[in-house]
Amino acid sequence: MIVRQTLEETGLHPLNIKLGEVELAEAPAAPVLDTLKSKLEALGFELLDNQRQKTIEQIKSTIQRLIGQADLEDNHKFSALLSDALQKEYSYLSKLFSEVEGITIEKYVINEKIEKVKELMIYDKLSLNDIAFKMGYSSVAHLSAQFKKVTGFTPSAFRQLKED
Repeated sequence: MIVRQTLEETGLHPLNIKLGEVELAEAPAAPVLDTLKSKLEALGFELLDNQRQKTIEQIKSTIQRLIGQADLEDNHKFSALLSDALQKEYSYLSKLFSEVEGITIEKYVINEKIEKVKELMIYDKLSLNDIAFKMGYSSVAHLSAQFKKVTGFTPSAFRQLKED
């Protein structure tokens, strides 16, 4: 609602607004775009008018959505899922993501999965075995190794920290 209001105050007419995207009736002039950018930034939003940055945000939101579902198959392939979702070759997406973000998509996926694992450990009180299965890890050992590499803690040490 606040984004719609800000757009209308700036003299723009949104046709469609959804998370991370706005479709306008007409392309705004540069001064209007600058005003909109300032207003949105004051509200804590960022105007992404760069196509490369839009693609990066689409990659991130797609990965977060897929991981958020937290019922990943053991053989899921984020490369194929991203390619299908964004209708672009994975090699292009991967190269772009690495250039802009400074890490690979694979590392980003691992970091996001570990964040979800931490959330499941804290709030759902699931066993590590259940979490490993739910998150698509081949084994608890694989999950534990990635968890320690990312956080510096073993899953049990992390759980102990949260209980203290």
